[in-house]
Amino acid sequence: MLEEVRDHWYWRPGWRPDRSFYAWHFTFEGRPEIAALHASYGDLLNDLPGFTPVPLEWLHLGLQGVGFTDRVPDADLADIVEATRRRFARIESFKVTVGPAVLDTESIQLPVRPIEPLQHLRDLTRAAITDIWGDDAVPKFPELNPHITLAYCNHNTPAAPITTRLLTHTPHSTALSITALTLLALTRTHHLYHWKPDLSLDLY
Repeated sequence: MLEEVRDHWYWRPGWRPDRSFYAWHFTFEGRPEIAALHASYGDLLNDLPGFTPVPLEWLHLGLQGVGFTDRVPDADLADIVEATRRRFARIESFKVTVGPAVLDTESIQLPVRPIEPLQHLRDLTRAAITDIWGDDAVPKFPELNPHITLAYCNHNTPAAPITTRLLTHTPHSTALSITALTLLALTRTHHLYHWKPDLSLDLY
């Protein structure tokens, strides 16, 4: 059982306020099912001490990083995008279930299942990076645990009161079609991840 929730906002290696990172993510602009799910947890998150809620426009599902924007030449990025596009050419859209919310070690998040089709897309993005840079240049990430974060912990705090609040809140979930993958230039400022979308690859 989780005993403590950790502060999420320590600086990971290489990160600083003025630096951005290219990454493949799923985003949810214009997706009413995600907007409704986000709203269903609004009262809980806005009244939860020690957590910073994620605004609707910045909800995201991370898949695979590429590299810091100041270390990725434009020509290499274009080649990686084209290699990814080729590998995605025959990939069809698919449905997932999002939610209900759970407490993780640094956040409250909505699990996304099943994992397998998302893992396949991650494998393809990693293979595309390998096509251009070689296997030893693919950014190393933890084992895929697909989720959408609703709120990040902003200081170390006991888990039990948060778990109790979650258990007493009506659980909500939704079905979602995964239809496109977006390349972001991801930036972190003031307890918030935000981005400028570069381009999207549609699934068919």
